[in-house]
Amino acid sequence: MPTMSTSSADRRRHAHTEIRSPIEVTLSHIVFYVFGVIEVLIAIRFVFGMFGANTAAPFVRLINSMTEVFMVPFTAIFRTQQVDGATFEWSVLVALVIYALIAWGLVALIHAVSPRSHASTIETTETVERDEDRFPG
Repeated sequence: MPTMSTSSADRRRHAHTEIRSPIEVTLSHIVFYVFGVIEVLIAIRFVFGMFGANTAAPFVRLINSMTEVFMVPFTAIFRTQQVDGATFEWSVLVALVIYALIAWGLVALIHAVSPRSHASTIETTETVERDEDRFPG
């Protein structure tokens, strides 16, 4: 008859350590990412206008249509200047500054509401017995 021994060799311990960022850091990253994409698209629109890109080209139309919703609040601030097919839109520069300030303000608000900036470490330990020891044959 087999003996039921449970020595330390018959058990295994598994430790799992996980480092979690505070939700405030994650939210800040999301805000910067979303506004960063908006800023890049608006900057591409500005560069296309500066170099007189063909507005009938599909990619230029795509960028202009994607950024139009973000440019609506700024279109009537300044007149658009055109020279030899190139367009200089002051309103695009204003939009870039305003959206950068909005992103900064949102992140500052997130950190003001909950100012944790350090990560938390979660460690779990699990002891596993071998099946042969629990159910002798």
